[in-house]
Amino acid sequence: MVLSFKSWFANEGGKHFILWLGANAWLFLRTFLTYSTGQQYYYLYKMLGLGLCISRASASVLNLNCSLVLLPMCRSLLTCLRGTHTLSSRGTRRLLDKSKTFHVACGIAICIFSVVHVSAHLVNVVNFSAFYSEDLPALNLARYLGEVIPGITGVLLVVILFLMFTASSYCIRLSNYEIFWYTHNLFIVFYIILMVHMVGGALKYQTNVDTHPPGCLRPNQSSPELQGEELEPGNEERRCKEEARFHPHYPQTWMWVSGPLCLYCAERFYRYIRSSDPVTIVTVIRHPSEVIEVRMLKRDFKAHPGQVVTVRCPTEEKETFGVHMRVVGDWTERFTELLLPKTGVELEILPMVQQRRYPNDGWKQFRLRRLYFVWVCRELQSFYWFSELLCALHHKLWQENRPDYLNLKLFVSQTEDLQSMSEEKYRPLSSRLSIGRPRWKLLFDEISNANRQKHVGVFCCGPKGISRTLHKLCNSGRYTGVTFEFNKESFS
Repeated sequence: MVLSFKSWFANEGGKHFILWLGANAWLFLRTFLTYSTGQQYYYLYKMLGLGLCISRASASVLNLNCSLVLLPMCRSLLTCLRGTHTLSSRGTRRLLDKSKTFHVACGIAICIFSVVHVSAHLVNVVNFSAFYSEDLPALNLARYLGEVIPGITGVLLVVILFLMFTASSYCIRLSNYEIFWYTHNLFIVFYIILMVHMVGGALKYQTNVDTHPPGCLRPNQSSPELQGEELEPGNEERRCKEEARFHPHYPQTWMWVSGPLCLYCAERFYRYIRSSDPVTIVTVIRHPSEVIEVRMLKRDFKAHPGQVVTVRCPTEEKETFGVHMRVVGDWTERFTELLLPKTGVELEILPMVQQRRYPNDGWKQFRLRRLYFVWVCRELQSFYWFSELLCALHHKLWQENRPDYLNLKLFVSQTEDLQSMSEEKYRPLSSRLSIGRPRWKLLFDEISNANRQKHVGVFCCGPKGISRTLHKLCNSGRYTGVTFEFNKESFS
């Protein structure tokens, strides 16, 4: 399929994090060259070779990603930035929507470069043992030729990272989310050990490069090559004024991670304070297809874009919000048992709000010109989850003389025991109900023809099969003059 570069860049530019990849590559290369060509590391590089350069370059990349991986988890801060239209552009908001993807990318980078870092350090340990220097005793890590000294903090970091990485796999998160949750909280121990990882001072740099140029001739030279060079004329200028002095590297990881770590701790503290405010359950409704709707009331609550909840429009009297949940697991089943009695009939508990009236939301403030709402369900009963809301929105738009604003398309894929939405109040939905699955290409052709030279946002909340199909169509080059921007909602 031919890709449109403009559409590809709009959809994939933020996802592949061009700036982030460039920062990682630049940091790795700069650190590698510093340790391979820097005069202060001349003797250390001569002893350890490429293992030194690779271990330090990978460590720089690890410092960067260990500092960035916490930022996408500051959900309250990201939600605030996401809802601030004056401070963030549309492109910036789309990047904020991919915060989880960026978190995963940083986590993968940490795992990959941890393997590189550990492998390079294994080579360094062997070289420290094999190339024990009697001329430069301060540079040695081993106390004698052939001694191997393992790093305790490094081993602990590898074990913790392995537990966090394996527990983050999709199969474990799906089968037992608690394992993922508790092992991921080991990041606190991980960061504590990480910040003291280099306290031992295994790697040292030369401090007196001016008075002891790297490679100069020392009075008691033990190298046969340099003893021969000492007899040649002109080598007097290369004689050392003093012995080489070395100093261990101070830990620098804390300078990378302290800022994001403090920000994340402040975020968690703020969320803890907010969670202490009581939430009043106003109404609980049982919908068809094992779906419950919980309407709640919380003091000083305001819905912001980016929150991972299904937010209902506020009523005129109280700022209530609702969450729809499919009862498909042990947690949701237990939650339903606590809210609803065990009965098979549909009922409504605590009906504090008997009439749904929606305030004037100020439609003129939105730049959204047309909304295509496509909903695909296996059975007809699932459409009743939001049927009243959709019908109320339909009547509202007709009263405002904006009938073309909402283009509603409903598809039911399962034809067994199919019934129609015969009630009069659902007439706007029944006339827009189709049997089968959407023909996505024809739908995209229709949208592109009606929106020439426009940006069309595509928001998908559904299975991976539909998500992949829509993603490919958004990146397709068949729609000239229209840029489709793909967005995927993810919950796991």
